[in-house]
Amino acid sequence: MTRSWRCDMSDDQGVTSLPVISRNNAEHYAWGTGCDGWHLVRDSDLSVIEEYMPAGASEVSHCHRKSRQFFYILSGQAVMETGGGPISLSVGQGVEMPPGTHHRFCNVSNEPVLFLVISQPPSHGDRLTK
Repeated sequence: MTRSWRCDMSDDQGVTSLPVISRNNAEHYAWGTGCDGWHLVRDSDLSVIEEYMPAGASEVSHCHRKSRQFFYILSGQAVMETGGGPISLSVGQGVEMPPGTHHRFCNVSNEPVLFLVISQPPSHGDRLTK
C-alpha cells in the first residue's frame, strides 16, 4: 500500500510564506576577541545562533542553570572542554551540553570555525561562570 502525503500550504493562521533567515538578515553581535554571532532564531523557547570563532579563540568556562545546548560544527575544528575531559569536534559533528554542565568551546586549530549553538530555553541571562 502506497500512501501519498499532501501538505497544505497555509497554516491555521493563514500564513502562506515565512521569511528565509541567513547571516545576511539576522541580528548580529560581536563577542570575545574577533568572534561573531547571528541570531537565526530568537524566541522565548528556542535560540539558534550561528557563530564564527577565529583560530586560537575560546570562550570562558561556564554552565547554564536551565538551558540545554547543542553545538554543531559547520566548518573547521574545535574542542569542547568539560569536566569529563576535552571533546574534539569536526565538520558534521556536535555535542549536547545538559543544564549544569560546565563547558568551554575552544578553537585550537589554525583555521576559523563556524558552528551552530542551539539552546532550549535560550541561554542568555542563564550563564554562570566558575
